[in-house]
Amino acid sequence: MGAARFDVPEVDAFTRAYWEAAGRGELLLRRCGGCGRAHHYPREFCPYCWSEDVAWERASGRATLYTWSVVHRNDLPPFGGRTPYVAAVVDLAEGPRMMTEVVECGESALRAGMGLEVTFREMGEGAGEVVVPVFRPRV
Repeated sequence: MGAARFDVPEVDAFTRAYWEAAGRGELLLRRCGGCGRAHHYPREFCPYCWSEDVAWERASGRATLYTWSVVHRNDLPPFGGRTPYVAAVVDLAEGPRMMTEVVECGESALRAGMGLEVTFREMGEGAGEVVVPVFRPRV
């Protein structure tokens, strides 16, 4: 049995569609049929009006950087081998904020409001076939 990993999301019956879409290179979010607002992380109800009339929607994959922190030390496996990395919050073009990681960008190039686009990271050995969305500078 391998070492515990703290970077692998738990896939369940509700979120399976989200993770399968990520595996195909698509970012999904949820949109409320009641109030029309999009939200992320996926929930079975709208966090704004509490309606259960919510459906999956493909996101554009475009975002802007809201805030970030460069992590230089993390003792949880496998994060230690990835340091430094950029933990970030981005504003998706569709409205919701999302916690993520910014990749392919040096620390000195990070700017609030910079344009980003989604890309996907395979989690690697011991993670099954889970792929997670991360963001890189938009060209």
